[in-house]
Amino acid sequence: MSNTQSTEQIVAGIQSWLQCESPSNFPDGIAAMARIIADYAAAAGLTVELSSLGPTTGPLLYATNRAPGDTRPGILILAHMDTVHPVGTLLENPVRIDGDRLYGPGSYDMKAGIYLALTALAGVARPGATQLPVDFLVVPDEETGSHASRVHIERFAANAKYALVCEPARPNGGKCVTARKGTGMLNLNVKGRPAHAGMQHEKGRSAIREMAHQVLALEAMTDYDRGITVSVGTIAGGTVTNTVPALCRCVVDFRVPDMGAAEDVLRRMRELCAVGPDVELDINVELNRPPMVKTEAASALLALVQGYADRAGFLLEDAPMTGGGSDANFTSAMGIPTLDGLGADGDGAHTLNEYVLVSTLEQRLKFWELLLKELA
Repeated sequence: MSNTQSTEQIVAGIQSWLQCESPSNFPDGIAAMARIIADYAAAAGLTVELSSLGPTTGPLLYATNRAPGDTRPGILILAHMDTVHPVGTLLENPVRIDGDRLYGPGSYDMKAGIYLALTALAGVARPGATQLPVDFLVVPDEETGSHASRVHIERFAANAKYALVCEPARPNGGKCVTARKGTGMLNLNVKGRPAHAGMQHEKGRSAIREMAHQVLALEAMTDYDRGITVSVGTIAGGTVTNTVPALCRCVVDFRVPDMGAAEDVLRRMRELCAVGPDVELDINVELNRPPMVKTEAASALLALVQGYADRAGFLLEDAPMTGGGSDANFTSAMGIPTLDGLGADGDGAHTLNEYVLVSTLEQRLKFWELLLKELA
């Protein structure tokens, strides 16, 4: 398989991939998408493996141009094949081209990025065709936190010199990403005491009342100057209107720019105390993705990569820290020089107006070709 493709060929390839709906909660769709990608990689002569991550998660896909026995640290490319769009989205958001925009669910985030990087790797499938061996790992659960795939990401990253991530380029300029906030989640359950709301109200202990205090305390942890955000995303409680509610629960999202902030937020959440009498708090909090902090090594890698972008015909700038997490957080936290946002240029991630810019596809493919051939 040649990696030299015209814009029309690239578009046709991406369009065919977009016809396979693969939301995170649909393992069959993700498995179908994995087979499409695996067939494409195998036809190029890459070594391909599909591994099960269990019945409720799609498979993990691994492709490489390593020769047997080659254990040198190499380039690790990370991508995800799951999308946020439920099955049936194609009916209201069909794959289409409108001017310079190729629309379709998962186009920008991130099937076009996978297609570009894998097509470039297809052109250097022969062992020894690149300065470093290249490992391509495509996970099925990034949009839901990479809980099943994290251990595999970290296993491959342990033998990586660099990590390159196919998340979409930042809109309005196609910038890459060298810093991301860490992401965490708190599950808070409040247990009160039920009572008849009319006849024995004084005997009840309202879990919702207590949760109201906790919500205010949690939201107050947001500190924009430090880059910390805490958001109570969902809340539910009570049974019927004439009973003092005995249970209430909420799920909280938090974002932190560095490990110092992460440790502070984790401590404050774990130290939450009940305000009212005779109520109990059940606190379950974790930092799901550690912060991706820009390092000197990542800056040096960026400088190299910007040279390849120049040769491919576009300017690759560094985006400000973003609040969204990705699998780059894991590799960066391990000390691997990591660049993210190297995928397709476009906009509209997680919306029905998601698209990639057709006019940028050939340049982006050329960029990946140079990157994989010459990075050492």
